[in-house]
Order: sequence, then structure tokens, then C-alpha cells
Amino acid sequence: MERKTMSELMKDKPFLYMCAPMVRYSKLAFRTLVRRYNCDLCFTPMIISESFVKSQKARDIEFMTNSGDQPLIVQFAASNGKDFADAAELVAPYVQGVDLNCGCPQRWAMAEGYGAWLIDHPELISDAIKMTKARVNSDFTVSIKIRIHSDLRKTVDMCQMAEHAGISFLTVHGRTARQRAEPVDIEAIRTIKDSVNIPVFANGDVRSVEDAQMFREKTRVDGVMAARGMLQNPAMYAGYSETPLCCVQDWVTGKAEKKVFNVLTSTAGLLDHLEENYGIAYDPQRLVNGHVQNTDDLTR
Repeated sequence: MERKTMSELMKDKPFLYMCAPMVRYSKLAFRTLVRRYNCDLCFTPMIISESFVKSQKARDIEFMTNSGDQPLIVQFAASNGKDFADAAELVAPYVQGVDLNCGCPQRWAMAEGYGAWLIDHPELISDAIKMTKARVNSDFTVSIKIRIHSDLRKTVDMCQMAEHAGISFLTVHGRTARQRAEPVDIEAIRTIKDSVNIPVFANGDVRSVEDAQMFREKTRVDGVMAARGMLQNPAMYAGYSETPLCCVQDWVTGKAEKKVFNVLTSTAGLLDHLEENYGIAYDPQRLVNGHVQNTDDLTR
């Protein structure tokens, strides 16, 4: 498959549908599935840059791709620019770009100087962008995924600072680090989009093509990123209101999976296998309608 750069992709498709970096879920198999259903760009799960750089074992476990897994962005957690740049250099031959996680709100991540901790240290974000841009070619993208501050002015200043440092694009999850189920702040996303001259993507509460178009109309963003919506319905970007049978068949009919599924002798065994190995949990009532149930907040 021809490797398109991000600039080429955005020229061909002025509004992108993206699959979020999701812990345990957005690995190669799931990325392969959603690409069949109109997903334009996929992210890997968040990878800790320090261990990725230091350990071949970590690299073998955390990063897997193939020629059809394009275009792809690798998301790293890093607390300093050197780790981020070193990690970016390792994956640069295989992907279109890297993304710095500036949005994970979990306590362990923030305690390590990862994720949403970084939005209160914009100088570290800028340093990481500059160091990484100096290491990779001009077609390779360097992006950030952020949450917003309670004081939106701080977020705008941070984004403009990142733009000045050379960032390629940014994704905005329209909640603060303390918020979980509160409605996404659409106005904040629109303000950030209007404040920079780089592509901006919206994240949060995108569960259908209709949701995506709402964000496009109200914020003028360049695309949307979905997490839980895609777990519930991997075919959502193709316009399906619920997971179609063909999507389920695509998921379970890989060569390796066939061998496993052929020896499962009961429905209970099948459902246990899906949940234990793929994190896909089915509600019996919703299974009748073809829905996948998963309500964890797993995007980082």
C-alpha cells in the first residue's frame, strides 16, 4: 500500500474520521477492522516512550504494524523531549507521525509527568515538539492530544505556543482533566480552532456520523476522533447506526482466530473468549441488535 503523508491525506479528505488511541484496544487487529469501515486515520494505544526506547522487548510488545496499516500515528507518553524524540526516531520509518499524550487524566500518569500533567507545563510540550521535529523529515507529523483548562485562555496560549514550536496538528478532548461524563465543551473546541492556523480535530462524545457532522458545523474542525463510540460500533464512520453482522464477521474470521473459534463449543465460551482476549463485552439484550457494550473511559 502506498504510504500517504498526512498532508496528502488531509488534501484528499478535508474532513477526517479518526480512531483514538485506546488502552488495550486500538491495536493492529482493531485498526485493521475499522479501516474497512471508512476510518481514515488510526492511532496506536499510548506507549511509554522511556521503556520503548530502552527495551527491545517493550518495542516488540507495544508496537506492531503492517503494510496495510496506513496511515498510522503512534502516540507516546513522555515527560521530557529527549524520550519523545528518541521514540519518534525509532518508529519514523514505519508510520506517518507521532503524537504526544497531553490528555490522560489518570493519577498514575500525572504522577509520572505524563498526560494531562503536561498541559500545565507548556514549555515542556514545546521543547518536545522542537526536539522531535529536528530529528525527523518534514513529511513526518508531530502532534499533541490535549484536554482543556478550566481557564480556556491558558489552553489557547498553550496551543499557540505549540504551533509556534512547529506542531503539525492537534486533537482537543473537550473536557478538563477532572471531568469524566460531563458534556464536551463544544464552544471551547471552536475557540481553539479559531485561535490557531493548523488543523484541529475534536474528541469526545463522537458516536455517529451525525455527531461528527455536528462538530464540523459548530466548530469548523478538520475532523473528529472517536473512542468509546468505535468500541460500541466499529462501523460507525461508514454510517451504520449499530454494529452490522458483516463487521462482526470481519472481526472473528482472521486465520488465527478461526483455529480458536473452531474449538469453542458454547455461546458462553465464545463470549468469555471475546471479553478475556479482546476486551469486547456483550450485553445479552444488546447482542440481539448487534451492539457492542463497553463503557470504560479508556482513551488516553
